[in-house]
Amino acid sequence: MRSRTCLRTRSTRPAGRLVRLGAILAVAAVVAGTTAGCGASPARPAPHVDTPAAAAAPGGTGPALTGTDVNAWLDGVLPAALDRTGIAGATVAVVDDGKILTTRGYGHADTGDGDTGAVPVAPDRHLFRMGSVSKLVTATAVLQLVQSGKLDLDADVETYLDFDLPRSYERAVTLRHLLTHTAGFEERIAGLIGTDATDLDLREALTADPPEQIYEPGTTPAYSNYGNALAGYIVQRVSGTRFEEYVQRNILDRAGMPSSTFEQPLPAPLRDRMSEGYDTSAGPAAPFEIVGTPPAGALSAPATDMARFMLAQLGEPVGFAPLLDRPTRELMQRPALDSTSLGALADGPRMTLGFFDENRNGHRILGHGGDTNYFHTHLQIYPDDRAGIFLSLNSSGSGGALASHELRESVVHGFADRYFPARDGQPTAGVDSATAAEHAALAAGTYESSRTVRSNFLTMIGLVGRTTVSVADGNRLLFEPGPLSGSPARYEEVAPWVWREVGGQRTIAMRVADDRVEAIGFDSAFALLPVEPARTSTVVVPVLAVSTVVLLLTVLSWPVGALVRRRFGGARRDRAGRTARILSRVAVAGTLLAFAGWVLALSSIMGLRDVPGAVLRTAQVLQLVGLLGVLPAAVRLADDARRHVGWRRITGSALLLLALAGAGWFAVEFRLLAPSISY
Repeated sequence: MRSRTCLRTRSTRPAGRLVRLGAILAVAAVVAGTTAGCGASPARPAPHVDTPAAAAAPGGTGPALTGTDVNAWLDGVLPAALDRTGIAGATVAVVDDGKILTTRGYGHADTGDGDTGAVPVAPDRHLFRMGSVSKLVTATAVLQLVQSGKLDLDADVETYLDFDLPRSYERAVTLRHLLTHTAGFEERIAGLIGTDATDLDLREALTADPPEQIYEPGTTPAYSNYGNALAGYIVQRVSGTRFEEYVQRNILDRAGMPSSTFEQPLPAPLRDRMSEGYDTSAGPAAPFEIVGTPPAGALSAPATDMARFMLAQLGEPVGFAPLLDRPTRELMQRPALDSTSLGALADGPRMTLGFFDENRNGHRILGHGGDTNYFHTHLQIYPDDRAGIFLSLNSSGSGGALASHELRESVVHGFADRYFPARDGQPTAGVDSATAAEHAALAAGTYESSRTVRSNFLTMIGLVGRTTVSVADGNRLLFEPGPLSGSPARYEEVAPWVWREVGGQRTIAMRVADDRVEAIGFDSAFALLPVEPARTSTVVVPVLAVSTVVLLLTVLSWPVGALVRRRFGGARRDRAGRTARILSRVAVAGTLLAFAGWVLALSSIMGLRDVPGAVLRTAQVLQLVGLLGVLPAAVRLADDARRHVGWRRITGSALLLLALAGAGWFAVEFRLLAPSISY
């Protein structure tokens, strides 16, 4: 967009998403189912709002899920939360037992200005942007074509494409990989979100500058907007219909979602119904956002339509025809990969063909979240309990991505804990203390997200949001920060290489080979990968910091030295070694200017603002000048030592050489000089 953000994936991570990558990287959100279906069928009535009589709460002792109770609960949570977080408005829908239980609007769709008054959110009128929740529609479209026999989940996707995919491995990429975020693509940020739709072309967006494949397909969960957009393009190719038109006719219209669309900009009848988007409720309204790869995040919809979508995914009669037949819907909603490709990661949370595993309290919950720059959304369905909840916010809030993340998490988790509490007698398992201690020691180390960039200068973003894992209490693991959390968390081993949060419900799984942890799966489409020792912060940060300080001090010494000589008449430097000194100075200036350029470029990219290629190439040239300056700096040091110019000058020359070498090592190690400047 991830900030990708990300279309970021899940709204319940501070990381994902049409996820800003800063949040995008801390994203990070975050971070995440025809014959009968395609044929005509008798018209079915649209679901209606209903408040059923009180009944025993399913699976626990909480209150019954009724319209009266859920309305009171939402009214008690959201208005105060919006005020506290500086979020302008929210829209909510809850479904249960085949009906729309309630739809609610809170706060404002338009906060107004000096000339116009504020407009309250109306859940049946105002459209919100869905971000990566759109991916569920794209996945449903793929499954429709699988159901009709036009697509094969396990065929090489190049069978359906009119261009070649970037590939680094012999194993074919399949639709199963695309829908489970295991096709192996690195992150892409450029073009994720903008404000100009004049040149919107899905094929061009996918082929102009594709990401590199950095993992073998099927082996490593790594959330990918590119992969999902590729699945959407395959729908377009195979159906012979523009993607936006296909989903309008075959999903949105079929499910009775007349006010929903993937079109950008919005069709004229819907434009005045679009909620404004805000950074905070006190700020100005933002422009309508254009998602560069529409299948991954372009859906706009009101809460009432999203309620119908949830009902359709639950197999309830809604709209004029089912989206999928029952076998295909069940296929979409069960884990899509097993241990034959994922290894032991299959023992942790796994993607279905589009949904994240978000189980809680022993209940099966399938969900997806999504973020644009301004809208933050989450949808969950309970397939076994025939229920679902949808929530969307139209602002990030005064606390940024963290504010919207915490609010969404409090609502969806609060909903589960209130209406679907833990069942009694949940089985627990354990691993003997000695084995757990051995496994904990093996897992200790530094990790980074699998959602990353490896081919160019954005490799630097891997330095942000790393996780440190250490042994605690002898046989437990301490994650700093905890997975999907900003706080430390302890985990205990409950089955071989499967760990559960102490006092919580999150579960992780580890894949181990040759007595080395290869990956830690902490969420359906995300994993933690070990950082090489030379790239850990304990090495990189001191090298980079010391090198930068020495270079800055060197620059400051130039005018100071000249001033001292002028004022006190000190001896001028002799001409011997003058060329090496000049070239060294050029290298120092080049390195510092390059570092400044990278900082500014990263700041813009994290804000989802494009950086001209000329700027990045200039930074690379300056960086190369700095790297090549190691040679004259070495000549300078050798010359100073040979001529016995004094320990101060020799020490200064040695420090300069080490600083340029350290900066050069960083540039090479983190791909600042890579030929590709795609991001």
